[in-house]
Amino acid sequence: MKKLYAGFIILTMLMSSCGKGGQGELVGVYNKNFKNNRVPLGMVYVPPGRTLIGGSDEDITGSQAPASRMTSFSAFYMDETEITNAEYRQFVNYVRDSVAITSLGPAGAPDLYMPAPTGEGVNANGQRNINWKKVGDGSRLWSSKNGGYASKLADMYYTGDDALFGRAELDVRKFRYSYKVVNMDLAAKAKNNPDAKRSDFIESYVDAPDPNKPNEFPSISVYPDTLVWKTDYSYSQNDPMVIGYFNHPSYDEYPVVGVTWEQANAFCVWRTRLFQSVAAERKQPYNSRLSYSLPTEAQFEYAARGGNVKTKYPWGGPYIRNAKGCMQANFKVGRGNYSDDGGLYTVNVHSYFPNDYGLYNMAGNVSEWTLTAYNKSAGTMLLDFNPNYTYVARPEDNKYLKRKVVRGGSWKDIGFFLQNSVGTYEYQDNATSYIGFRCVVSYAGTDINYK
Repeated sequence: MKKLYAGFIILTMLMSSCGKGGQGELVGVYNKNFKNNRVPLGMVYVPPGRTLIGGSDEDITGSQAPASRMTSFSAFYMDETEITNAEYRQFVNYVRDSVAITSLGPAGAPDLYMPAPTGEGVNANGQRNINWKKVGDGSRLWSSKNGGYASKLADMYYTGDDALFGRAELDVRKFRYSYKVVNMDLAAKAKNNPDAKRSDFIESYVDAPDPNKPNEFPSISVYPDTLVWKTDYSYSQNDPMVIGYFNHPSYDEYPVVGVTWEQANAFCVWRTRLFQSVAAERKQPYNSRLSYSLPTEAQFEYAARGGNVKTKYPWGGPYIRNAKGCMQANFKVGRGNYSDDGGLYTVNVHSYFPNDYGLYNMAGNVSEWTLTAYNKSAGTMLLDFNPNYTYVARPEDNKYLKRKVVRGGSWKDIGFFLQNSVGTYEYQDNATSYIGFRCVVSYAGTDINYK
C-alpha cells in the first residue's frame, strides 16, 4: 500500500511538471495582449526617425536658434490640433462636478457614488468613488427638477457682494484639481539611497500643502484666465473676447488660451486617468496607453518638420505665402496687418493646410507650451536621442527657474517665430491670450507598422 501511495505522489509530481510549467523549460510569463496599433482619437502617429534639429542655413548670424545637430526620436502620437475650448471645457466640467459631488458626500448624493464599501468603488483613502456613469454630463447634478441637486449646491455659486442680482453664476475659483504623480527625476536621484521611500518622489497637488513637505504643491485652479484678453493689451477693446471666447459656441473649435503650463500639465494627468478608467472596464492594464504629456521642445520641432530635413517652416517651403499668394499660417503680417491671413485673433484649429504628418498649426495661431524647461546652457548636455531638460519649480523659486519653452509662434507674433527652429519662453505660472498647448503619448514599441 505504501509503494502504491509513493507511486501516486511521483505520478502527480510528473504531471505537474509537464503541465503549465512548460515541461521544465523556460516559457516566460506574458502580459495580456491587446491591439497596440490603434491611433488615439484626434491624434496622429509620428514615426520614429532622425532629423537635423536647430537653425536653418540662413540663420547663421544673429540667430536665437541653437546649433543644428542630428537627433533621433522614438515614435509617438500627437494631437493633430491645439487643444480646443470644447476639449478643455470637458476637463473643467469634470473638476466642477467632482468638487460639487464631493461637497455633497455619499450621504447627500448616495446614487452618485459607487456602492457601499466591499473593496470595489473605494479609493486608497477608504472613501467611496464617484459613479461617473450616473453623473453623465452633469445635467442632472445641476438641475432643479425632481432628482436634481441644484438646491443643495448653493455654495458652488457666487454669493453676497460677489453675486450679480438675478444671475446664478458658478464660482470658478472653486474649480481646483488635486492629484498625485510619480516624479521620475526624483526617483532616479533616490535610486541608490537605501533610506529613500516611495513617498519621497511622489508629487502631490493638494488644497492645503504642508510647507514642511517639499513635494507638496497647491492644487491647480483649472478655469482658464479669460481676463488675459484685457491684461495682455491695456489699450485695446477686447471686452467681447473676455466675455465670449471660452464659453460662446462660436469659439468651440478655437484653441484654448489663458492656460498656464501648470494647468496644461494637470490636463494631461486628467486625460491619462480618463482613459485608464476605460481601460480598467475593458480588462486592459492601466498602461495599455502610456501617459499623456506635453511634447518636449525637441519633439515639437521634430513633429513640426513633418519628416522633412532642414525646412524653414512646417509646410516645407521657405515662404510664408503659397503659390496662390495666400498666407499659410495665422500670425502678425507685415507691420500689423493681422487680418491678411484670415483671422484678427485666433482661428479655428483646422484652419490652413496640415504638415506632412497631418498636424495643423504647428506654426501660428497660438504658441504652445512644451515640457522643456528653458535653459540655454542645457543644449550642450542633451543627448542626441529624445533630448529633454526638465525642472519643476516651486512657488517660492526664483522666476528664472519657472521659465518653460514655448514653440510655434502665435497670431500676434511676426513671421520669425513661425520657423521650425525658433523657440522662446514664458513663466510656468503665467497665462496669456496667445499660448495654448497640445498633448503627446509615447508609442509603446518600435514602430506601429511592425512588432
